[in-house]
Amino acid sequence: MQNRHEFILFFDVSNGNPNGDPDAGNMPRLDPETNQGLVSDVALKRKVRNYITLARPDMQGFEIYMSEGATLNNQHKRAWSAVMPEATSDFNKLPKDEAKSRGLTRWMCANFWDIRTFGAVMTTGVNAGQVRGPVQFSFARSVEPVLPLEISITRLAATTESDAESKGGRTMGRKHIVPYGLYRMHGYVSAPLASHPVKGTGFSDSDLDLLWDALLGMFDHDRSAARGEMSARKLVIFRHASALGNARAQDLFDRVTVLRAHQGATHPVGSPAIDNWPPARSWDDYEIVVNHDGAPDGVEIIER
Repeated sequence: MQNRHEFILFFDVSNGNPNGDPDAGNMPRLDPETNQGLVSDVALKRKVRNYITLARPDMQGFEIYMSEGATLNNQHKRAWSAVMPEATSDFNKLPKDEAKSRGLTRWMCANFWDIRTFGAVMTTGVNAGQVRGPVQFSFARSVEPVLPLEISITRLAATTESDAESKGGRTMGRKHIVPYGLYRMHGYVSAPLASHPVKGTGFSDSDLDLLWDALLGMFDHDRSAARGEMSARKLVIFRHASALGNARAQDLFDRVTVLRAHQGATHPVGSPAIDNWPPARSWDDYEIVVNHDGAPDGVEIIER
């Protein structure tokens, strides 16, 4: 891969919990100063990994390293068996032979899609090195404040016979939802970290195409009672002509503006001229404007 990229992903949630905080009773994550909703980069990478598992089942080179129930040291031992089958001990130290040491990490990158994409620290007992991935996500943040709700629910089936006798089988519970929120996430793809002859992971243009598909399709295969209505809405990609880039990432991100449809007109989100009444409750309450005029030389803007 010879081209740097940045991208913006817009996704929304209706009556669901996009990313619960286990330290707060699984409430939707919030910025406490602004009440804007947050979704962690880890949560989004998990959904991308799950999509790759479905899109490339049992295909060599597309295994997922950080998969549910995986034992990471066993994955590292596979690399040792392939690169240094004669080794029987000292797995916690990389070989002194630099070529073999590098070969362990390269084997992991070649076989695990998420390692060559996001990188990994593979030094947990059985040492397979570490690598910095060319693809990085930011936290996603809602474009306006959200108001999480705590909903009471009931279950008519009892867990035990004593519960059935004392409570009539009825059990109370709670779940947290966001009535509606539109979230914006920034991402970065470094060509040198993908293709550098020593430090590169081998992340390719075909891997990048698969990443775009995953970003647009990951929510369609992540349905649950908590996330029944999450959708990828828009992907804006900035493709540079060079590996090091032709413009600053933030200048490119500033070209994408979110407008709020308000009584027949559109206004920048957060504009002091208007309030947020009525509250946004659908994608149609917003307009995404991408400024193509005067784009820096060597930068192509792609909308999907």
